[in-house]
Amino acid sequence: MITISVSDRAILNLDISSIPSQLEQWLATNPKQFDLDLKLAIDYSQDPSDPRELSEIPEIRLWFIRLDARYPYIPLILDWQAGELARYVAMLVPHQFSRKEGIQYNPEALEIWVMQRVFLLTDWLQSQQVQDRSRLKFMTQMLGYELDDGLFQLLEGKG
Repeated sequence: MITISVSDRAILNLDISSIPSQLEQWLATNPKQFDLDLKLAIDYSQDPSDPRELSEIPEIRLWFIRLDARYPYIPLILDWQAGELARYVAMLVPHQFSRKEGIQYNPEALEIWVMQRVFLLTDWLQSQQVQDRSRLKFMTQMLGYELDDGLFQLLEGKG
């Protein structure tokens, strides 16, 4: 597992420079193995009286939007077991918190994000010569979506 610390300063300056070295090393060595288990440790000073979750703070969300725009494959290499995928998606997709149900994503926004991610990552996986789509399918399952192999055939022009 790789943990990358993200400071107040990085967030406020939209600085994602702490990310590339670990990702570039992973891409150079073996992008076909999704075993990086990346964790982003957000170190953001928050007033103790501020009840907001990190994903409700606009500056943090904006930093994640920039990160996601530059590295759209990050969801594939996050430490899903530690809840990093859910937190990452919460930074990008409108949601509400429920004490009983946990995170409740806006269904339409989540569907749009998931399908955009499927399109982006299908192309990216193809550019990396990765034929196995199981990690992408599992990621969408974790978010409540079931992908049929026919979709990938369609996207690859084989449908």
